[in-house]
Amino acid sequence: MPARSETISIPVDDQQIAGTFVASQAKNLPGVLFAHGWGGSQEQCLVPARLAAGRGCACLTFDFRGHGRTLDQRIQITREDSLRDIVAAYDVLASRPEVDPKAISIAGFSYGGYLAAIMTTLRPVSALALRAPAIYRDANWNLPKVKLHEDPELVLYRRHPVSWDDNRALLACVAFAGDVLIVASGQDDVVPAPVSESYAAACTHARSLISHVIAGADHGLSDERWRREYTARLVDWLTEVMIKRGK
Repeated sequence: MPARSETISIPVDDQQIAGTFVASQAKNLPGVLFAHGWGGSQEQCLVPARLAAGRGCACLTFDFRGHGRTLDQRIQITREDSLRDIVAAYDVLASRPEVDPKAISIAGFSYGGYLAAIMTTLRPVSALALRAPAIYRDANWNLPKVKLHEDPELVLYRRHPVSWDDNRALLACVAFAGDVLIVASGQDDVVPAPVSESYAAACTHARSLISHVIAGADHGLSDERWRREYTARLVDWLTEVMIKRGK
């Protein structure tokens, strides 16, 4: 199914963030919102977005504030700012005439995965794909994100299972009743295995849950083989989710 790309601007607060909408000319398509990680960009999401669009999805990628053309804001961006960004992007995607607003999935990586999980408590989400989702303590929510890594306990926090009742993102996963895909990297020194395992353990009410580990992979999937493996698994999973919805 041929897809077209459209560069758009997404209003959030009193600013505009960059986005790319990828879809065919069809109507009532399931939507997929892609959320990149901290320090990344929407460019990292365009390959899976285009492939998913070719399978019949309407996809939107975007740059969080503090990234892309708003890079100069990075030192001041908080988790609240980023959450507002992902909500704004969702609302733009849901408003598109090509999109079925009752069938929207989110695919988030690292920081984007953490925010995607929280996002499920704010807007209707049918399916949630998390790749190496990050985790942070709930405290200091409005502290600039760059300051969070100054917490000497953060590394230790990520190296042990986290109870769902002690974390906003995990609590959101407990309440989520849609389909879930969690993909971890086998050699991830940024988001170690206990973090992805904590997310999976929290998905107690998910309609379906698939957990997968990319053997040998690092956090950023620096090898093309790892990127291909993740992209294929994500797009195949999205296709399966769409088939389920169609029944």
